[in-house]
Amino acid sequence: VGGSPSVLLVEAFYGGSHKQLIDLLKENTDGCSLFTLPAKKWHWRARTAALYFSQTIPACSSYRVLFSSSVLNLCELVALRPDLARLKKVLYFHENQLVYPVRKDQERDFQYGYNQVLSCLVSDVVVFNSRFNMESFLSSILSFMKKIPDHRPKNLDRLIRPKCVVLSYPVQFPDISSLLPEHKLRHLCRSAETLQSDHRIFKAQTSQPQTSRCEEDPVQSSEPRSVLTPVQHSESVDQVNPLHIVWPHRWEHDKNPEMFFNTLIKLKEKQLDFKLSVLGETFSDVPEIFSSSQHLLQSHILNWGFLSSKDQYLKVLCDADVVVSTSKHEFFGVAMLEAVHCGCFPLCPKALVYPEIFPDQYLYSTPEQLCKRLQELCRRPDIARRHIVMVDTSLYSWTSLKPQFQALLSVESP
Repeated sequence: VGGSPSVLLVEAFYGGSHKQLIDLLKENTDGCSLFTLPAKKWHWRARTAALYFSQTIPACSSYRVLFSSSVLNLCELVALRPDLARLKKVLYFHENQLVYPVRKDQERDFQYGYNQVLSCLVSDVVVFNSRFNMESFLSSILSFMKKIPDHRPKNLDRLIRPKCVVLSYPVQFPDISSLLPEHKLRHLCRSAETLQSDHRIFKAQTSQPQTSRCEEDPVQSSEPRSVLTPVQHSESVDQVNPLHIVWPHRWEHDKNPEMFFNTLIKLKEKQLDFKLSVLGETFSDVPEIFSSSQHLLQSHILNWGFLSSKDQYLKVLCDADVVVSTSKHEFFGVAMLEAVHCGCFPLCPKALVYPEIFPDQYLYSTPEQLCKRLQELCRRPDIARRHIVMVDTSLYSWTSLKPQFQALLSVESP
């Protein structure tokens, strides 16, 4: 693109979802300059990236907008570079450090949350990927600041709230029609308008834009079904094959694998038939529950461990019937939306971000409720297979959200 750059994209942790978002913005916005640091040593990036960028971003009179994620201490950057202070400054929160789970509250490093609060104060627009992310951050500022021994700042949430907007993370849903088994292909684009009208009340409550995108994303634009009323088809694989349960999350304590595996072990003790795929990335400190559960559930396992090929990963999701989250924290939840896009019946906690995205019929409040729902589906796998999930994933697609992101990066006032 010719001309001088007007948008400055800065990402202190250029990996995973942070990289995907920044790359999307760069590809779809004219006149961008991009400055990044590799996605390593997160804590050091949060502490020191501002100083690095203050030296590496060249002075440029044509910049009008600065966009960065909340890993960067934006307050430090604009103090070190007063020429950047005049830009429209947009800060995007993938997560927030005020409520990000730590094993003990004493382990929470005050500095990271404090940096995020300061960054909000110097921003012009503060964007959160969910209402839960925004409200948990704003409502935690007062108690967080009470850790300061004396002379505490006041009313910070009132200063920040007027700048805040909720804009979902844009998921790039792949075309999975060639990977879907026959029973899921039946659901393609069936009565998109019925789904849309049934969603109107739910979406109005959760402040999601209304669009019908059957052409773009036929997999989810489908006729609504009651959970316990399967469509009448002739007996087929719908009932014969055991229920296939998938858990596609990071192998870490905050995803609560203990609750998930304890539930499956109860299903096994009740001699219920099911198949299991446990996917997701592993890190150096894998919770012990994974190895013990692998041993106990060996006869049920179809897939175990991270699949580096995206196509292989999507194929497992397309073959699965039910996707489960047991997370103790979730600010958005791409993995669950991808699984729903692949036709999985979702079961999620009635907490965190999930009630914003998923209607009540997919939410559980206790481990006992989760166990009961899975028991029902193990006994009647056809219910999951014939059900059309009442979540229009196209609302979270880049196509749907692109105009709002482009407005953020325009030079007009917020």
